[in-house]
Amino acid sequence: MDVLTIARALHVLAIVHWIGGVVMVTFVILPGLMRAVPPCERLPLFEAIERRFGAQARASTLLAGATGFYMTHALDAWARFADPAFWWMHAMVLVWAVFTVVLFIAEPLVLHRWFHERAARDAEGTFRLVLRLHRVLATASLATVGGAVLGAHGYL
Repeated sequence: MDVLTIARALHVLAIVHWIGGVVMVTFVILPGLMRAVPPCERLPLFEAIERRFGAQARASTLLAGATGFYMTHALDAWARFADPAFWWMHAMVLVWAVFTVVLFIAEPLVLHRWFHERAARDAEGTFRLVLRLHRVLATASLATVGGAVLGAHGYL
């Protein structure tokens, strides 16, 4: 087994963990909290769950970025970014960049405080908004994963 194969396996594992976690939060945890937990009790429970996954998601996004960069370099695939047929390469970088900015910059510097302040005023509305934003990110992520798998296997 060569280094490229190991990088590809690590890349897929990182994506499965990261995007799978986003899907779990979006389509299971948030709706469950909104149905079963009173608005005033949601924030502490959600933060306890998200804190644990957030640290894991940061590690997964770092691994996905590092392995993706390595594979692009090792395969000398930089020219794909100039070819519209490889739109899925752009989508992968865009989804990765959005999550990386959110996880490493926006959340610790802005979103955490904003979420607390808004939830204190309107817990129900805040969780509905967060769920909508998670749905957009999860849907874009799943479309990107599907497009990347099809594209990497020559179907696009």
